[in-house]
Amino acid sequence: MAPHESTSGGSSTRFDPWYDHYAHRTAGLSASEVRALFAVASRPEVVSLAGGMPYVSALPPELVTSSLERVMRDSGPTALQYGSGQGTPELRERILEIMALEGIRGSVDDVVVTTGSQQALDLVTKLFIDPGDVILAEAPSYVGAIGVFRSYQAEVAHVLMDEDGLIPQALREAIERLKAAGKRIKFLYTIPTFHNPAGVTLTWERRLEILEICRANDILVLEDNPYGLLYFDTPPPHAMRSIEEDGVIYLGSFSKTFAPGFRVGWALAPHAIREKLILANESATLCPSSFSQFAITEYLATSDWKGQIDAFRGVYRSRRDAMLSSLQEHLPEMEWTVPNGGFYVWLQLPPTLDSKEMLPRAVKELVAYTPGTAFYADGGGRNMMRLSFCYPNEETIRTGIRRLTSVINGELELLNTFASSGPVVTGQIPVISPAHVTSPPPNTN
Repeated sequence: MAPHESTSGGSSTRFDPWYDHYAHRTAGLSASEVRALFAVASRPEVVSLAGGMPYVSALPPELVTSSLERVMRDSGPTALQYGSGQGTPELRERILEIMALEGIRGSVDDVVVTTGSQQALDLVTKLFIDPGDVILAEAPSYVGAIGVFRSYQAEVAHVLMDEDGLIPQALREAIERLKAAGKRIKFLYTIPTFHNPAGVTLTWERRLEILEICRANDILVLEDNPYGLLYFDTPPPHAMRSIEEDGVIYLGSFSKTFAPGFRVGWALAPHAIREKLILANESATLCPSSFSQFAITEYLATSDWKGQIDAFRGVYRSRRDAMLSSLQEHLPEMEWTVPNGGFYVWLQLPPTLDSKEMLPRAVKELVAYTPGTAFYADGGGRNMMRLSFCYPNEETIRTGIRRLTSVINGELELLNTFASSGPVVTGQIPVISPAHVTSPPPNTN
């Protein structure tokens, strides 16, 4: 059949001749603002404050090369072979040591190694979600999670958060509203520590209260924690999984504390869920990369990995400080979060500005960021943006904020010039989303 012909014999102007053959769930697949930015941000003249790429150059190359050499010398044939769908016991033992730093106790048997924590997120969603099921998530929430949830035709119900993280009362109200509407809530997805994109951390008291709310309503908690060890001043509260074992699936990753190129993450799950995760993992990939697991195990066994994490903290702390001081210097009338760890600052613009519409003009001025709409399932967050300080150095960050300031001020000047109802208001605005929202069903048009 020619590409311009339809299955009914008529003509079609569709670019994709297989459009009518896709499964309904593919309607939830769409390109994210983050992915679209990588091509632009890779241009050397553009200051990218967009992507959350760890600064792997802070990792001494000899630490990696020596680990790889020892793997090939001592275990080459095994490392290059297929492995277990659960992951190697040696790496799972090391993962328990890492999670112990955040108060988590667990069994080697309940750890499942995955191809990055993104795959763990996909597997958990595949196991629990039927079309139309509801997933509770902070507003805003991680763009990669929203993409996964959409792909399984879940309805995402955003819940209000503030500078102390997810608000328990807002969670109660969301649960009551959804249950009254006859909705099935499958789990709460949360990034409680150094949130992506908001940068805030859920307090210990709220962790306790939120777990109690979920327990009382028979709601599973999916705790995503890629940044927890990357604190700057004081350690954050222990993980939610340290409090509740039966009702929490914990997701971890080596992408931020070692290197993302190895693509190794993990899930710590209640025993029954663990069994299904292994089966789902085997169905998806047969097994996670044996070579990557051997390399990371060797690194953890022979290197000062805690010292290396501390070195990463120093790099990111300095870059965070550069961003915060630049924002204070150039955009003092705006509001932003002040993270104690992780990679991100969440900036709120005056309500008349649209960060998504403004992005092409920003790129023209050689600066990139991630629009707030990427982090909402319903297209909210238009006057918000995520600024990442993890990859560019301090001077580059300052240059980027100066360029961003020029773009923002230019937009405000343009609006003030043509506004018919007086000057644009640039006063204080809320730290996080002003209301919880629920996404519509996936668009099948």
